[in-house]
Amino acid sequence: MRTSETINRLAEAIVDGNRKSSPILAQDLLNEGVEAYSIVIDACSVAMARVGELYQEGEYFVPEILMSAKAFEAAMTVLEPHLKEAKGKASGTVVLGVCEGDIHTIGKNLVATMLEAAGFNVIDLGSDVAADRFADAAVEHGADIIGASALMTTSMIGMKDIIETIKARKLDVRIMVGGGPVTREYANSIGADGYGEDAKEAVDLALRFMEG
Repeated sequence: MRTSETINRLAEAIVDGNRKSSPILAQDLLNEGVEAYSIVIDACSVAMARVGELYQEGEYFVPEILMSAKAFEAAMTVLEPHLKEAKGKASGTVVLGVCEGDIHTIGKNLVATMLEAAGFNVIDLGSDVAADRFADAAVEHGADIIGASALMTTSMIGMKDIIETIKARKLDVRIMVGGGPVTREYANSIGADGYGEDAKEAVDLALRFMEG
């Protein structure tokens, strides 16, 4: 019961932007014997999904998102060393980035952390990434997968540009998309190879891609 309560408290701390409490609660969970990956899935991922929902509902704005991001990052400084210790054996390179016109990196950062924990080599392009930069990075690093995210409806249209650019350049790379306003239906409509509703689903999808 105590572990469940601590997980909920950590998620709440991240949503509330409490960067003092979040690393303490993350450490408490580690001390209770909870695996770092489980903490990321059950607390951090859930919290950031909620932050995205609050943004879409108009209850959170950029300042609140930034506060939550700092609380998330504070927790991850405690968890990341343990994630690296338990690193998986997946092989593959993923180019990640936030679509052009969008500077919201929280969800992308969470996916990057979890992909690395699963054993992937992650090339993080950051935010506001144009379609050509995704393609150039895929060529430069021999990427197997491109992951594109967006938190705004105005920027998620960039996903279609990425897919069209990859097809025009005839690159052999799978493309997965995700983010607050993105739906499975939208992903299918633009020809994406896959859609991740959350960070865990994105990692599971990447693993399936590598299995062929």
